[in-house]
Amino acid sequence: MEQYTMDKCIFCGLEKAIDKSRIIYQDSVWMAILDGYPVTKGHTLLIPKRHCETYFDLNEEELERLRTLIKMIKAHLDEEFKPNGYNIGVNCGVVAGQTVMHCHIHIIPRYEGDCDNPRGGVRGCVPSRMSY
Repeated sequence: MEQYTMDKCIFCGLEKAIDKSRIIYQDSVWMAILDGYPVTKGHTLLIPKRHCETYFDLNEEELERLRTLIKMIKAHLDEEFKPNGYNIGVNCGVVAGQTVMHCHIHIIPRYEGDCDNPRGGVRGCVPSRMSY
């Protein structure tokens, strides 16, 4: 695998390069965008504007604002798409499935019937452990 460096980060400077129709919200700390490869309708990414690799690298201000942002985006998605539930996910590290080494949080609206058996939810990251 090619070494990942900040100068190759697709999320750094994203606000200048992204199609503006994908931006749901932004402030000086966070940007919320519709995912370019959505799992479901309304799949949203929350991306800190400061480059940091994982959720565990977020500073106190970013964490504080994130709590409010998650609720705000949920309210927006509730109104816009009327999902029946949500998954909120963060991949931290290559072995956890992270492919862009810039922290980002997935908010995935869930809809009745969007998969055969949703039981286990985020436990599906290890498929053999999803059902219990």
